[in-house]
Amino acid sequence: MDKVPSLCSIAARLRLKQLRLLIALDDRGSLHKAAEHISISQSGATKALHEVESMIGMPLFERQPKGLVANEMGRCMIRYARLIYSDVAHLREEMISIMQGQGGRLSVGVIMGAVPLLTRALTELRLKQPQLSVELVENTSATLLGLLDQGRLDLAICRASVGQRSATYDCIELTEEPLAVVASKQHPLAAADALQLSQLSDYRWVVYPKDMPMRQALERELNEAGLQVPRYPLETSSTFATILLVQQDPTLLAVIPVEVARFCEQFDLLVKLPVSMRALIEPYGVISRAGADLSPAAALLINELQQDLTT
Repeated sequence: MDKVPSLCSIAARLRLKQLRLLIALDDRGSLHKAAEHISISQSGATKALHEVESMIGMPLFERQPKGLVANEMGRCMIRYARLIYSDVAHLREEMISIMQGQGGRLSVGVIMGAVPLLTRALTELRLKQPQLSVELVENTSATLLGLLDQGRLDLAICRASVGQRSATYDCIELTEEPLAVVASKQHPLAAADALQLSQLSDYRWVVYPKDMPMRQALERELNEAGLQVPRYPLETSSTFATILLVQQDPTLLAVIPVEVARFCEQFDLLVKLPVSMRALIEPYGVISRAGADLSPAAALLINELQQDLTT
């Protein structure tokens, strides 16, 4: 611990130019390419990197055949460099919004099952804040938490437990995620009045990637029914791909959130099969970085999400 510089020392000596260089080195893998990317000379890049390493008291990169590769301390510095630089970028965007009389900017990540809830909340929010700029990213919880760590998202509507550092997040629990089995309208079982899970065992499935909650839920149900997990499944984390694959192939089945299944039925895209599926074990919630100050727009969105669930 004696070798770690003090907070005052870091604040006095660390520069945004140095943070940009660390990010560019991680992205480009060489001093020459990194210097070119941020428009400084290679000697200037070498000096800036030396300044950071002198401040920390140890090297941050190792020279390997494929280029410069960050060591453990380097990866730590790069992760926070991305967070700081992202916050500065958001600061600039909000300054522009204020100067132009606009409503600010909000970047939100969402898992498939929470998309209907989020879109309803965003519709209400934009009625009240019509000049609010919103970026919406749909992906798995693990991917969204990574984007949150990097400062690329203000909020993520997902599950914190799949992250490697769940204690570094603040979570406001929202709701459980009931599941449904869906099929094409031309599927042999599409018109059935009632089904048991065992009657689905001969069909192929579109599934979420391994270790994802949706995949685990399906395998749990099959195991408890004494059935084999799907062999040779089609694996995707894309909602759109899942819907299209099932719609176009009358032999496929998929497990998706009930809200998404209702949407598909409403627009005559898929049918929800009459088979019982339990909700995912862990509810999803609104996740933010622990201790981070939420923007007014983020706080308003959380309020809209909570109001939607109580109406």
